Amino acid sequence: MLQQNQLVYTIIIGFFITLLLGPLIIPFLRRLKVGQTIREEGPQSHMSKSGTPTIGGIIIILSVIITSLTAGIINTDLLVALGATIAFGLIGFIDDFIKVVLKRNLGLRAYQKLLLQTIVAVLLAIYQSNTSSVGTKIIIPFVDGSLQLGDFIIPEYIDLGIFYIPFIVFVVVATVNSVNLTDGLDGLASGVTLIITAFFSLVAMSWGYTSLGIFSSAITGACLGFLRYNTHPAQVFMGDTGSLALGGAVATLAILMNIPLIIPIVGGIYFAESVSVILQVISFKATGKRIFKMSPLHHHYELSGWAETKVVTVFWIVTVVLCLIGILALN
Repeated sequence: MLQQNQLVYTIIIGFFITLLLGPLIIPFLRRLKVGQTIREEGPQSHMSKSGTPTIGGIIIILSVIITSLTAGIINTDLLVALGATIAFGLIGFIDDFIKVVLKRNLGLRAYQKLLLQTIVAVLLAIYQSNTSSVGTKIIIPFVDGSLQLGDFIIPEYIDLGIFYIPFIVFVVVATVNSVNLTDGLDGLASGVTLIITAFFSLVAMSWGYTSLGIFSSAITGACLGFLRYNTHPAQVFMGDTGSLALGGAVATLAILMNIPLIIPIVGGIYFAESVSVILQVISFKATGKRIFKMSPLHHHYELSGWAETKVVTVFWIVTVVLCLIGILALN
């Protein structure tokens, strides 16, 4: 009960710290004139958002740092999770800074972002493979103990061996960029992520990963507080600073608990957003036709007549259901 209460306290503290940071940082961002530039090829309803301050992910990152480090439980896993989150947030910040402060529309080039993300992911994979009690093994969802199908036994763990580091790098980079794609509507990425990190808090608490439970709860509280300023109409956007940091946090939590295969389940919205972009590009290049009215997927529903708030709410609901399935998958 004490551990459970601690997670709740952490969420509440993270929430209030974010609420306090908002009025301090948002006016500062306005003074810096770091307004979001809306793409002309995007939905026309978004043009009214042009000029809204971005780089608001700084609020989330600062809240998570303060909340995590003052919770009273600091160990290597917590510091690694914080370090990875900050590192990805820094990559996003550099990209945002180039785009909105230096006024270079493209920001970091794709290969530069990919290279930096890969470096962080490799370091994370090396750390976990050398410190985890199960080494290069990962948990298979929906398998409890050993499941036998005829003469074939499906183990609870699968040992990736030499493929562990490449696999983890793929998971991290894919997750980070999927969260980045999800961040396209007011409150979408922050709302979906707070549900997912709440799921990780429950898993961490149940499995004895106390420090990771604190960390994921800090993310949950920070995202919850950020919604105060990010729900429609948004007063601030998280920018790549926030979306890459959140993606890094989600991926790191899954990896440190040896459950990277749970991400496509609980993060189904992230996955769908990425797949919609991939399919759209492949279809257009191969046939000249588009599968979706616009990608990522949330824009397709917008152009299909859904209000922005409806798209966000439905995606939140889907994420709650997916996280409930995730609990069953790890039961």
